[in-house]
Amino acid sequence: MGFYVDVEPGVKINVEDINPAGKKTILFIHGWPGNHNLFEYQYNRLPQLGYRCIGIDCRGFGLSDRPWGGYDYNRLADDIRCVVDALQLWDFTLGGHSTGGAICVRYMARHQGYGVSKLALFAAAAPSLIQRPYFPHGLPKQAVIDIIQGTYNDRPNMLREFGDTIFYQRVTQALSDWIFQLGLQAASWSTAAIAKTWLGEEGLFNDLKTINVPTLILHGLNDQVCLYPLALAQKKSIRNSRLVSFEGCGHFLFYDQRDRFNRALIQFTEE
Repeated sequence: MGFYVDVEPGVKINVEDINPAGKKTILFIHGWPGNHNLFEYQYNRLPQLGYRCIGIDCRGFGLSDRPWGGYDYNRLADDIRCVVDALQLWDFTLGGHSTGGAICVRYMARHQGYGVSKLALFAAAAPSLIQRPYFPHGLPKQAVIDIIQGTYNDRPNMLREFGDTIFYQRVTQALSDWIFQLGLQAASWSTAAIAKTWLGEEGLFNDLKTINVPTLILHGLNDQVCLYPLALAQKKSIRNSRLVSFEGCGHFLFYDQRDRFNRALIQFTEE
């Protein structure tokens, strides 16, 4: 069931609510530059087991409105709160992939984890996607600058090059093309704006320390986007967290090792 939620005057967020009568609820927050459809192979499986799955398109992506501004983590976290309030969600698992994971971390800190009973981070871009003087574990800053410049100069080519980095296991050309098309659905300005947050956002280091719900960290050892040391940093900073490492697995772990990913998420929500 798809519908829109007002998050501020003139801005609506697209929401997909699958199996609203499900026994347990998981709210999925997608990564850059896709949309909620990236979790298609979780939506196919989890509702069969009685789960309610809710996916949102972050502002600027998918079928959501595409305003010029509002792409900082504070506003993106506030958008999640608007969806939580509109659907009156409580006692749910909040799950985020890549930048979506970083947004979830900000939600937990900024909104004190309102309504969230468990947190799941999938190859999350936290505490920092890029290397910093005090955090040498991310990507070189220039790699992100190249993505931003590529967005402005030749966005389709940038998306193709990014798509070449996200899998470890081989995927069909058709699947690769589909993910490419999801990226093209986003506005160019929102695509660039989110990438710029990777350069300046440093508050996630402190945000991680505020999380006080059981947290599952799923991360591929072969991730070329959010490098594996990010997962180690998350595990060190989040109390009551558990790290599950996926061998032979890249950034899109929910495709690379779909069955194992689904099993780990199900087990965590059932505990």
